Amino acid sequence: YSRRHNERARQQELSRFLPEKRKAVNVELNRTDLRRKGEAMSLLHPRGEILAFNYKRACGLWLIAVSLVIFAAALIGGKQRINMTVFSLGYIAVFLSINANQSLQRRFSEGPSSPFQKKAGFYAVILLFVLMSLFGGPYFADENWRRIWLGAFLATALHFLPFYYVHGKSMLVLSLVSTVNVALGYAFPELPLVCTAYADAAIKLSFGVYLFCFSKPSKQN
Repeated sequence: YSRRHNERARQQELSRFLPEKRKAVNVELNRTDLRRKGEAMSLLHPRGEILAFNYKRACGLWLIAVSLVIFAAALIGGKQRINMTVFSLGYIAVFLSINANQSLQRRFSEGPSSPFQKKAGFYAVILLFVLMSLFGGPYFADENWRRIWLGAFLATALHFLPFYYVHGKSMLVLSLVSTVNVALGYAFPELPLVCTAYADAAIKLSFGVYLFCFSKPSKQN
């Protein structure tokens, strides 16, 4: 009798405990599911993650090199106002020698980027090409090179915004100043396109020198 009584008591205890355990597990699963859905639906960085801006010098070097390419393409000019061949070849050369050069990237960095920062940089590049096709693509048919180049400069200016998560607040300022420069080109059609190009090159050169020579690695919550 005593053994049966103890077994019955144990079963009753388990019957009270198991629903509470299931409820706790279900609550935790719901929280995890909501968190995953929130991260999937948002490009904002994960809550609590500290962003380390370790690639400022590498970014500065890239901006300096690109500014020189823009300056050379605008100086040579031609039918396209800003020489497309010079710009394209120069951009590819700079990309391969700086962005695709892992040893150089490590040399001018203070540590690795987080997976989120790598994702933000990837989406920024995708955004660049999407915006370029939207702003400048429609004008290739009639070879309106002014609108094509202004669209390219505007797309570049806006694509700096997601790089805030990679390089810090300087990217927001760079985007703003570059956008204002392009807006002047749209607002004043009589303003020569090469002036907009030279100004854009000067802006990128200034920020590049700042990031490469004076800015220090930083962190932000």
